[in-house]
Amino acid sequence: MFEFASPWAFLLLPLPLLARWLLPRAKPLSSAVKVPFYAELSQRGGGEQSNLLNLLLLSLIWLLLVGAAARPQWYGEPITQTSSARDLLLAVDISGSMETPDMLLGGRPAMRIDAVKQVVGDFVQRRQGDRLGLVLFGTRAYLQAPLTYDRETVGTLLWEAQIGFAGQGTAIGDAIGLSVKRLTQRPAEHRVLILLTDGANTAGEVAPLKAAELAQQAGVTVYTIGVGAEEMVQPGLLGGRFGSRRINPSRDLDSETLQAIADKTGGRYFRAHNPQELVQIYAELDRLEPVEQEAESYRPLKSLYILPLGAALAIALLWAAVPLLANGLIWGSTAGDSRRRTS
Repeated sequence: MFEFASPWAFLLLPLPLLARWLLPRAKPLSSAVKVPFYAELSQRGGGEQSNLLNLLLLSLIWLLLVGAAARPQWYGEPITQTSSARDLLLAVDISGSMETPDMLLGGRPAMRIDAVKQVVGDFVQRRQGDRLGLVLFGTRAYLQAPLTYDRETVGTLLWEAQIGFAGQGTAIGDAIGLSVKRLTQRPAEHRVLILLTDGANTAGEVAPLKAAELAQQAGVTVYTIGVGAEEMVQPGLLGGRFGSRRINPSRDLDSETLQAIADKTGGRYFRAHNPQELVQIYAELDRLEPVEQEAESYRPLKSLYILPLGAALAIALLWAAVPLLANGLIWGSTAGDSRRRTS
C-alpha cells in the first residue's frame, strides 16, 4: 500500500508563487557586462520558448522536492512472526571451587567450569525466541548480560567468564535475589531462573531460603543444579599413584538447600556428576520449559523519498549543464568566425 507519511508537506507547493507575488522585485543593477555576441546568443538560447521550458523544469523540480519532503513510503503485505513471552535467567557459579578438575571432556580431565560452559552454551543456542540473561556469582553476584534476544552475546559472555572474577566464596542467596529483581522489571507470563552451583552458601547478605521466598512471591520458578563428581583420585606428592587417595570433591555441596529452593518456587533440583548428566539435565529443562511461541504480525516498510529527490537532482544538473554546453558551442563558433574574418 502506497502512502505519504507527511502529506502536509504539499501545502508548500504554492510557496514560490507567494514569494513572487509578495516579495518586492529586485532592482536592476546600474552596470552590466557587455557581450559583443549577445544578438547571436539570444537567437540560439533565448526566446519565449526557452523561458517557458525553464519555468516548466523549475516547477517540476519544486514538485519533486515537495514530494520527497512528504515522505512517500510503501507498506508490504503483513508478515507473521513468532516470539516468546518467556524470560529466562541463567545464574552460574564462578567461585574458586569451579576449577576442580573432576569432569571428563573428550576423555580428558577438565574443570567444572569448562564442562558448564560447553553444556550451558549449547542450551543457550537452543532457546531461540526466549529472552535470556546471565548472572555470574562468587562472593558477589553481578549481572553479566541483561535479558535479551541476542543469544550469541549471552553465549560469548558465558565463555569469557573467568574463575575468581566475583570472589572465591559462593553467594547463592544474592544470586537468586539479583535474578528476581531483574526478572520482575519486565512483564512476562513466565519467569524462570536456572541456578548452577557446586557448593554451599558461604557469602552474601541474603539467605538462600529467604531469596527463595522472594522468588515465590514474584512468580519466579527456580531450577537448581548441583554439579560435581562424588569421587576423585587425588595424586600423591610426586604426582603419581604413590600416596594418592580418593576424595569426595563435592562434600561441600548443599543439596538440601538447593532442593528446598526448587520446591518452594515450583521448580526442580538436579544433580550432575559428569558432563553427560549435565547434558541430560538441560535437555530435560528444554522439555519442562518449552519455548512458547506467540504470533506477532508486522508490515515491512520501504521509504521511497529517494526516488523524487534523485529525480529532482538529476533534472537540476541537466538543466544547469545544457546552457553551459550551448555557451561552449557558441564560444567555439564565435571564435571560429573571428579567425575566418581575420584571415
